[in-house]
Amino acid sequence: PIRLESLSVPSLLKHVKGFSAEAERPAMNGVPQRGKLLTLDNMNPKVKRVEYAVRGPIVQRAVQIEKELREGVKKPFTEVIKANIGDAHAMGQKPITFLRQVLALCSYPELLKDNQFPEDAKKRAQRILEACGGHSIGAYSASQGIECIRHDVAHFIEKRDGGIPSNPDNIYLSTGASDAIVTILKLLVSGEGRDRTGVMISIPQYPLYSAALAELDAVQISYYLDEDKCWSLDVKELRRALYAARQHCNPRVLCIINPGNPTGQVQSRQCIEDVIRFAKEENLFLMADEVYQDNVYAEGCQFHSFKKVLFEMGPEYSSKVEMASFHSTSKCYMGECGFRGGYMEVINMDPEVKAQLTKLVSVRLCPPVPGQALLDLVVNPPQPDEPSYATFMKERTAVLAALAEKAKLTEQIFNTVPGITCNPVQGAMYTFPRISLPQKAIDKAKEEGQVPDMFYCMKLLEEEGICLVPGSGFGQREGTFHFRMTILPPTEKLKLVLKKIKDFHLRFTKEFS
Repeated sequence: PIRLESLSVPSLLKHVKGFSAEAERPAMNGVPQRGKLLTLDNMNPKVKRVEYAVRGPIVQRAVQIEKELREGVKKPFTEVIKANIGDAHAMGQKPITFLRQVLALCSYPELLKDNQFPEDAKKRAQRILEACGGHSIGAYSASQGIECIRHDVAHFIEKRDGGIPSNPDNIYLSTGASDAIVTILKLLVSGEGRDRTGVMISIPQYPLYSAALAELDAVQISYYLDEDKCWSLDVKELRRALYAARQHCNPRVLCIINPGNPTGQVQSRQCIEDVIRFAKEENLFLMADEVYQDNVYAEGCQFHSFKKVLFEMGPEYSSKVEMASFHSTSKCYMGECGFRGGYMEVINMDPEVKAQLTKLVSVRLCPPVPGQALLDLVVNPPQPDEPSYATFMKERTAVLAALAEKAKLTEQIFNTVPGITCNPVQGAMYTFPRISLPQKAIDKAKEEGQVPDMFYCMKLLEEEGICLVPGSGFGQREGTFHFRMTILPPTEKLKLVLKKIKDFHLRFTKEFS
């Protein structure tokens, strides 16, 4: 038996359950120093499972290299070109004049007296400010978002979908689309063991989904897109994934990204109908991520919203299939990522669950009000009889036309490189080419403790200053390797990026053959 009175405090602590001797630090001025209360060993294990490749180790190394270049370290290049993320303005895209004029007026209302601003911009700003507490975008808004903006979003959806009604009460403004996606997942995830919620996500996928599922401790159910058919979605593959998952979890959710990220495919109307039928048959909640809905470039491709197709399939589907769809100010022609504006529309949600959703969003008070103001301008742009219309349409058309040109250019140049195969970039802002890697390179990567396409992308960064994201960060079929590259750099810089990747790939292949 231990005589407690004979023990010092540090000695006594060693006998206390949960005390770690390693947490004890050398004494300072006779007082024992304790280690950190929060450590990797005792922190939330779900957070440790979260991975987000778009801003992962390769991007962190890119930031270090930029610092080294500023400090005068000699490299084989003079700048790091970050083609890893869909950040349009960071890549040089100019803001749309009308959007920034109204936001400037909202931020500093004294400018409403300035004659340099067009009258329609002033009217929009005044309308938004009148809907804000204290006529200031610095005030909190309602948790669901400013009411008149939700009405404008509903009107936008009705117009986009050919008159199918949209109820402003079903619209929730959000901090970008990402925030809304995670919020809906929080509502859906429940159960333990074999009853734990399973969520079907495409592979390749946008890592937000796998990261959110890891944090929520949900079960990821992977279904594979068909690379040989331009990354198309096949319902047979959905069924395969679903039936296999039912052995170990409770599949409740099907997530679709259309147009696709990272794969750039645009789903046909027939495919969307098939997915909706599948969701109804299997009693799945549909999540339609449609943030790239204006980014459609390929001839014969067209964006069809899931909601429009759902309602055109008739009441057998439109009254039963539960769905949330998402949009954002960060993509399309706007590229206003930093304002964090977005919305979701919920369809056929149980009223009691919807009350819980409203409660959940209220915990975070409200989405950023400047982002809400920006969203209002996106869903309610200048009209043909207004003074800003001509400039707005000219700028919008130019951005989308340039993206279409760069989508085609990227596909063409990559397909001239032996060992790189690139599907058409039908939409969105990325290409996801397949790369053939020599066995020696695969072996070398394993020696260094890296997956092969990470090894490839890291070497590309060190030798050429090009920052891409390895395909392993998005998921891919076993034995295949890819990288994701944005098509956002200005055309001349994009040509340089493509040339550098081509030269590197040929050199890399030769080195490891």
